[in-house]
Amino acid sequence: MENDVEPGIGHNRGPQRDSGWSWRRHRWVRARADLVGARLPIEVLRGRVKRARELGLAYPAYASVLLGSGRDILGFLYTCDALGLRLRRRLEMPAPVRDALAALVRCDRLVVAPEAEEPDAFRMELQEVSGLAFAAATHAPRPHHSWAEAREALREVLNPIKLPPGALVLVGTTPAEAAWAEATNMARFLPPEACLHPG
Repeated sequence: MENDVEPGIGHNRGPQRDSGWSWRRHRWVRARADLVGARLPIEVLRGRVKRARELGLAYPAYASVLLGSGRDILGFLYTCDALGLRLRRRLEMPAPVRDALAALVRCDRLVVAPEAEEPDAFRMELQEVSGLAFAAATHAPRPHHSWAEAREALREVLNPIKLPPGALVLVGTTPAEAAWAEATNMARFLPPEACLHPG
C-alpha cells in the first residue's frame, strides 16, 4: 500500500522500508560475508590464489568467477580476435598470447573457428602453429540465431568432451560474444587483457 504522507525535510525520498527489512538486510550481509570468504581458512585462500595463478588470472577475477558460478574453471573458449590470430597465408599467433596459453594448468583450451573454416581443420592448424593442444573447436553462432540456437551451437562443442558450460570462461572482444556466454550459462565472459596479456 502506497504511503500518501509527504516525506519531511531531509528525507531523500528513497524506497519505503517495510517491516522485516532490517532483518533481511542483516541476513543478506551475513550470507554475503560468508560467501565472499571472510571466514575462509588461510589454506583454502592460498589454494585459490595458487589456482588463479595457474589460470593466468588476477585473484579478484578468479574469485568473482567462483562466486558467480560456484565452481572452478575447467576451460577457456577463445575467439580468434581474443587470441590475436592473424589469418594470412599461414596462421600466426602473438608470442605473449602463446606463452599465456602454454602456462595454463589443469584447464582445457577450446576455440571458436572463423566462419569460412571447418572447425576441426582450424583446430589442427592452430595446434600446429602454437604447439599447444586445443580440446575442441566450433563455429560461432550466426548473428540471426536466437539465444536457444546460440546455446545449442556452443554446447555442441562442449558435450563430446563432457565440459559443463558453468565451468567454462569465454574470452572474447565483442558484446555479441558476451551474449553467447550468457546464453550458454558459462561461468563468465572475459576480455583478452584479463587473462592473455601479462600486465
